[in-house]
Amino acid sequence: MTATPSPLPALGAATLLRALFKRPRRLSGVPAPRTVYTLPCIDPNQLRRYRQALGFRDEGIPLTYYYLLAQRAHVATMLDRAFPFRLPGTVHTGNALQALAEPRRDQPLVLATHVTIRPPAHDGAVVAELDTVARQDGVDVFTCKSTYLVKRGQSARRRPRQESKPLPVLGGWRLARGAGRAYARLSGDWNPIHLWTWSARLMGMKRPIIHGMHTLARACAELEQACGARILALEGRFRSPAPLGSDLVLGADLAAGSFAVGGAGRVVAEGRFRTG
Repeated sequence: MTATPSPLPALGAATLLRALFKRPRRLSGVPAPRTVYTLPCIDPNQLRRYRQALGFRDEGIPLTYYYLLAQRAHVATMLDRAFPFRLPGTVHTGNALQALAEPRRDQPLVLATHVTIRPPAHDGAVVAELDTVARQDGVDVFTCKSTYLVKRGQSARRRPRQESKPLPVLGGWRLARGAGRAYARLSGDWNPIHLWTWSARLMGMKRPIIHGMHTLARACAELEQACGARILALEGRFRSPAPLGSDLVLGADLAAGSFAVGGAGRVVAEGRFRTG
């Protein structure tokens, strides 16, 4: 049975407090939450600031902008009592976005989200996948699938990763010291690990790091400029944190539709894309 849509909650200080004080629950066979929220319209001011901040040059809706809408639904869903994990400590490990239709910006969008909690891995790690479909007048507009590590596994010796062949360098950018706070003002994601040194250290990080979706958005903008076409599908995996103040380099194989973002000799994010 389809749930009755509720207004899509905004992200802010109240949301952060709810996340901090939410208590985890045992996995007891209770069905994972399914939520349905309504967004009255796309905020033109937020969209304009997003394009300017991330380097998108046309007047369309960037594919990665849709994550800001889905993120609000994801956070609200994870704050639901049926979601058995706390938000603090979760790690966003990957994201997949697909644009299906151009929405009318002044009309409501309905965002339906369902959660899949994967069985624990051999080391005890647990992953949750949140799938959102946005619809307008019954037409699918975009999909967004976020993957989160919600429970860390026991420490074990890691197998060395098989490094992929370096991709041709397409461009790069330097992360400003305040980039995390600037993106938080755009997105509403005020996770302390992205803001200041002191707040990152409170969460166990030596230095503040940039949001993973900031990295994917910058890569998306650069890829669109290089391809001369809009990106309609993008899938990215977050491999390593990127500290604020560091330099990032984008490599890509435009014909194959693959990309990787690196910094300080490590792969920060990698994935695939499709233009249209």
